[in-house]
Amino acid sequence: MAHRKRTVQLHFMVTEHERELIRQKMEQLGTNNLGVYLRKMAVDGYIVKLDLPELRELLSLLRRTSNNINQVARRVHQTGNVYDTDLEDILQKQEAIWAGVNEILARLNEVS
Repeated sequence: MAHRKRTVQLHFMVTEHERELIRQKMEQLGTNNLGVYLRKMAVDGYIVKLDLPELRELLSLLRRTSNNINQVARRVHQTGNVYDTDLEDILQKQEAIWAGVNEILARLNEVS
């Protein structure tokens, strides 16, 4: 034991569900050694970090659109009138949202 290569012990908690997922992945790899599996995944596993500024812009656009729709709905309930300019504004924002979605999908396809 004094000549151990690995001298630092790590400890972390998981839920029963997470433990089962780990077990299933270990089974897919054909290993039953938890230490080897976790070490390999921690050292050589992939980290995926998506930084899509288009996604932030899309979320902002979705928020603004939903706010506009809520305002129009309130006005319709109060007055009983629907204005063409309101509907046109909502349609333009929806088109911008779809353009953003398509741009994000195109970028994701480039990555994969």
